[in-house]
Amino acid sequence: MPLSVGSKAPDFSLKSKKGDALTDVKLSTNFGSKNTVVLFFPLAFTGVCTNEMCSVSQGLNEYASLGAEVIGISVDSPFSQEAWAKQNNIGITLASDLNKATAKAYGVLLDDLAGIGAASARAAFIVDKAGVVQYAEQTPTPKELPNFDAIRAKLRELK
Repeated sequence: MPLSVGSKAPDFSLKSKKGDALTDVKLSTNFGSKNTVVLFFPLAFTGVCTNEMCSVSQGLNEYASLGAEVIGISVDSPFSQEAWAKQNNIGITLASDLNKATAKAYGVLLDDLAGIGAASARAAFIVDKAGVVQYAEQTPTPKELPNFDAIRAKLRELK
């Protein structure tokens, strides 16, 4: 069961790869300065995940104008995420939850996805500047996308 609205969001420190460097992506970096949209997605190089991250990437300016950063999290390695992002022009920050601890902390870890093992569900959270969950959604199936209209509406309220 995903974290509920009003919960303190668990901080995370996950690896991201761009170019030659592995960097740390920390939720708490945004505390006090901007809201964060945290998008969990099952796996890179799959159709629905590619469509979701490409669509969000095309709207990054809107999220920035609403005072939010978007972070996409999956159980893929940072190296796979980087190759996928390059291939598909994905511009959002991608973070690797290879050990699945963050998906578990947010209550969105699926024990078995299509017989291939544990992966994160498709889920969306808005974490405000104080680190509190203001929006939480886990889609009924990994094939369904979060309600991005509701996410943008909530960000407008928080701005």
